[in-house]
Amino acid sequence: MKTNSVIKEVCQYLTFQIGNELFAFDVLKTNEVLEFSDITPIPGSMESMIGVINLRGKVVPVIDLRKKLKLQEKERTVDTCIIIIETEFNEEHVTLGVLVDAAKQVIMLDNSQLEPPPRVGMCINTEYITAIGKRDSTFIILLDSDRIFSENELAAAVSQQISDIGTDDPVS
Repeated sequence: MKTNSVIKEVCQYLTFQIGNELFAFDVLKTNEVLEFSDITPIPGSMESMIGVINLRGKVVPVIDLRKKLKLQEKERTVDTCIIIIETEFNEEHVTLGVLVDAAKQVIMLDNSQLEPPPRVGMCINTEYITAIGKRDSTFIILLDSDRIFSENELAAAVSQQISDIGTDDPVS
């Protein structure tokens, strides 16, 4: 006897806040959440790349997601943090820090809770958005960590990490 069953794919997402909006990255692409710390500026870098941090002796570029999404600037608070993510660029793994207003929680969403992003009316580029998640009465913008950062941002991150290879001295 055959049974018709619908398999619901469930994925986990790390949610975070920028302003009043709730966003999320796939938890499989996130490594950790760090308290905001000193960021060393890199002269001549693009506006959204605000500098680098020392992550256990490894240089990690930090991108201000608020600037990347062209959202109004805001003072940093005790909740401001850096989410460390892994992304792909030219078949290389790239580690990036993403500055956000606050990390929230890891949530699970199944495919019945996901909708495609609207084609009009969005203040950010819909190419960056995987889906809009619905949880109770809250909407969560699911960002695609492999598409949100430009080739220039990722190339700069790769070159920064390559220049770090072979040095044992931590970056201050």
